[in-house]
Amino acid sequence: MKQANAAAIYARISSDQSGEGLGVQRQLEDCRRLAAERHWVVAAEYVDNDISAYSGKTRPSYERMLIDIEAGRVDAVLVYHLDRLTRRPAELEHFIDVCTDARVDVTTVTGDIGLGNDNGLMIARITSAMAAAESGRKSARIKRKMLQNAQMGKPNSGGARPYGYENDKVTLREEEARVIRDLALRYIAGESMNTLARWLNREGIPVPGKAPSWHVQTVRPILISARIAGIREYEGRELGPAIWPAIISLDERRQLLAVHQSKSRGGGTKKNRYLLSGLLRCGRCGGVLFHSGPPNIRRYQCQLATDDSTCGRLYINALKIEGWAAAAAIMRLDAPGMTSLLAARVTDDDRHTAQIADVMKAERALTELAEMLGAGELSRAEYAAARKVAAERHVEALRELDRATGTHVLDGIDPDRAALTRSWERLDLPRQRAIMRTLLEYAIIHPRPRGTRKLDPTRIEARWTV
Repeated sequence: MKQANAAAIYARISSDQSGEGLGVQRQLEDCRRLAAERHWVVAAEYVDNDISAYSGKTRPSYERMLIDIEAGRVDAVLVYHLDRLTRRPAELEHFIDVCTDARVDVTTVTGDIGLGNDNGLMIARITSAMAAAESGRKSARIKRKMLQNAQMGKPNSGGARPYGYENDKVTLREEEARVIRDLALRYIAGESMNTLARWLNREGIPVPGKAPSWHVQTVRPILISARIAGIREYEGRELGPAIWPAIISLDERRQLLAVHQSKSRGGGTKKNRYLLSGLLRCGRCGGVLFHSGPPNIRRYQCQLATDDSTCGRLYINALKIEGWAAAAAIMRLDAPGMTSLLAARVTDDDRHTAQIADVMKAERALTELAEMLGAGELSRAEYAAARKVAAERHVEALRELDRATGTHVLDGIDPDRAALTRSWERLDLPRQRAIMRTLLEYAIIHPRPRGTRKLDPTRIEARWTV
């Protein structure tokens, strides 16, 4: 064995549940001892902790070691056992090629590999193949155990602690459970995830994991998880009740998912950035009024369509109509019996599921029409006619879903008119829109009387839902 002036030590462990790195530390100690016995100088140590050599995931330290070998900065490699180096035959062949070209010796604590001769290469390849087969069997056993646990409603071992639960993944952590309940109710009531994240940061609520602060990507997985409703999921499928207690009810989860579906369809597009987007109709032609103009002269106006189905001749000042709509909504909410009327609109579970299915069906119809146009199966005239009908069905399906999910828009808000007036400006736009869409089906804006510049309430013909 030649003298190595720049030996490299490589250590790896697949799973380090304690996070203390004790497994790789023992490998390093044994490799250092062997290097001392061989009078090799250890120039670098490469460690990949808690990374499998079978999964195919990138191992940063292993890749860095290969670069150093190819660059001639390494004379020999020490590893505790060949399966610490790789468990994949294809990866072993690449490693052999790199070491052979660089004339680098490879030694293990458990016995020399001997890559420099045919017998040594044969033994190394057999060892690697056996390790790969064992990893495959182990992976299958683990997956089968995970499925069994899921079917029994049990949590899997390992992994991060789920927010709202203790390290055993079963016992509630009550202070976090209260946060989840607040988040769910506020989201159902119409607040956006972005607003909720800002609220969490403003309140100084500790962030799960290592994230520096709350953000949408932190809030969303918590809210849409079936876990918080006491449901066991496995690979994206709900299998049934879990052994841990639920934080929110099944009905709250259905409402939460319905709201999420309703919000997701907009995708944060410009059409949903204004209070009355989609809720105003032209009194001349019946077309939808669209928002336009810079902030200081915003307006809702009828846009002239290429097929002349809309007139493009009517508009109304956005600030004025939004102010009127907010005041009218607050007055309507203060009416006797309104709270009871809203509560009476809660639909049963089957109807709620059907409403969501209707929305998805309508969205698929719109997509299919666009695909048929692209494939040349429809002319533009045929597409326009069919799309108008499909779009009307889509709007109606969305309206029905909004009516069902809008039942809780006033949760946490005093329905008294004075309190509503004070709190309206503090509500974020999604919450204001949720309240407006719950109360207002649409409003027809009639042409402005000649010679008047102020908002004339007689121009507005509101169609209230309740």
